[in-house]
Amino acid sequence: MATMDPDTYVKSIVAKYALLKRPSEAEVAAQEIYEVIKLWAHEWLLDVTYSGSSAKGTAIRGIADVDLFISLKNETPATLGEIYTSLVNYKGLKPYQPRRQNVSIGVKVNGRAIDLVPAKKQSGNTTDHSLYRSKAETWVQTNVDKHINLIKNCQRLDEIRALKIWRAQHKLDFPSFYLELTVIKALNGKRTGQLASNVWTVLEYLRDSFVSAAIIDPANTNNKLSDDLTLADKKLVKEKAGVCLKASNWNQILW
Repeated sequence: MATMDPDTYVKSIVAKYALLKRPSEAEVAAQEIYEVIKLWAHEWLLDVTYSGSSAKGTAIRGIADVDLFISLKNETPATLGEIYTSLVNYKGLKPYQPRRQNVSIGVKVNGRAIDLVPAKKQSGNTTDHSLYRSKAETWVQTNVDKHINLIKNCQRLDEIRALKIWRAQHKLDFPSFYLELTVIKALNGKRTGQLASNVWTVLEYLRDSFVSAAIIDPANTNNKLSDDLTLADKKLVKEKAGVCLKASNWNQILW
């Protein structure tokens, strides 16, 4: 049983999963796959950057994937679907067990999970990119730089880390950026510096409002991130939050 007060306990869990060294083992693995990406993209490659938790400051040790955003030139001579399929089928990637996800391709490098996000830069003086959505067989415009800046400056990083730990421990499908924006929305108007109370508020939101809530990409209002989960998956999140809110101790929610 946890004997410390709730705020101290939740802070201790977030600290327990904090990255202790940089680069992390996952980032070292990412460097290996970067060499493969360069060979695949050839002259069409603009840049490969961290786009997920490593870039946003919400990485969780031993839990979080590394996301590599692969920026290709606007002139790349292929459709987004062809680019996505080409990377999935690239012979140099086969040892890493590539698997189709939604906008990303998952690989395993030395036991570390890495998500590759191929994207084509839009024309002009912009950092907007087009991504392929394999589940819908369509494309979407977004801006990863805006995503990173929004999360880094949201003042909810510890709450986001706590919810990512909760997601992993309770084995829930909940895409990270969708989760991050959900935490921000749930805590709108709430004070900072009250971590346990704020995590509890997020759990209440997940139980009461999450299933029907629309979460929109701040870089593209036509991109509805809440469509990235099925109704069944949303209900699993809702149900698990409800169970946790009935727990008698915080160590039954996070550990």
